[in-house]
Amino acid sequence: MVSRTVLVARLDSVGDVLVQGPLVRAVAAGADRVVFLAGPAGAEAARLLPGVDEVETWACPWILGDPPPVDADDLAGLTERIRALAPDEAVVSTSFHQSPLPLALVLRTAGVRRVSAISVDYPGSLLDVRHRVDDDLPEPERALSLARAAGFDLPAGDDGRLAVRRPLPPVAPEPGHVVVHPGASVPARAWPAHRCAEAVEALADAGHRVLVTGGPGERALTAAVAGTRGVDLGGALGLAELAAVLEGAAAVVVGNTGPAHLAAAVGTPVVSLFSPVVPAVRWAPYGVPTVLLGDQDAACRLTRARECPVPGHPCLASVTAADVVAAVEKVMAA
Repeated sequence: MVSRTVLVARLDSVGDVLVQGPLVRAVAAGADRVVFLAGPAGAEAARLLPGVDEVETWACPWILGDPPPVDADDLAGLTERIRALAPDEAVVSTSFHQSPLPLALVLRTAGVRRVSAISVDYPGSLLDVRHRVDDDLPEPERALSLARAAGFDLPAGDDGRLAVRRPLPPVAPEPGHVVVHPGASVPARAWPAHRCAEAVEALADAGHRVLVTGGPGERALTAAVAGTRGVDLGGALGLAELAAVLEGAAAVVVGNTGPAHLAAAVGTPVVSLFSPVVPAVRWAPYGVPTVLLGDQDAACRLTRARECPVPGHPCLASVTAADVVAAVEKVMAA
């Protein structure tokens, strides 16, 4: 029997990869082997996606926010890696502001016979399926529409929500806690640290057990935010362990960053501190009860800024600890 290998590519961060879950499951339902090509920051998330059989990692100089230089030997190496994988076709997923065409060129050079992607630019012979889509779709739906255009669909009974591979590690504390995740991959999307610390105090005063999470580079931040009232888990969890902690939470307080989508993938309600530098209609947590906090009409709206362009970061600094406590109660009730 002939085996069918499909390469799925998404080359940026954790959240960008997690929202590809429905697309990946659709592809996996019609393929024998799914290889996910991820950026360095997204590879761990790709390994959590049901339907992914293998993960290849590559730092892309036209996608990453801190891109490496373009290197001919590196591109040649990627081409040979893809040729060795021998995919029958590829589905290239990008955000609305990214072009799939440079990677499509590499895929063609590697001998991939069929390539599908969303593209507003004329693709010439680089794409077999040039999909067009309304950019105001939520990202998981936008990606799934690409899978369908390429000829793949979700299996019967799949609700199209985000999901992670089971079982998760047995590291979660007693369920019912509230998680506060103060960091963000993009500084403009982070709630100010002093506001996060105030929220931990207010949530503790309201009777909640508060866990503060963050990556290895955020230990100073999580320690300051946790203070004496929260439990500091900064740097203590891998992505799968974080998923387990989020799954046990009654609610997660987080900005527009990877753990927001991880919370959605384990079905936990989210209080989303959402900076409007990108549109919430596309990037808000998907498929779970959510309260959106932050001024969505602030001057930074739709700028895609990585650093806040407005003094004082008013879109999120205006959110108070009391706002967060009220939002937590609301999503818990939902």
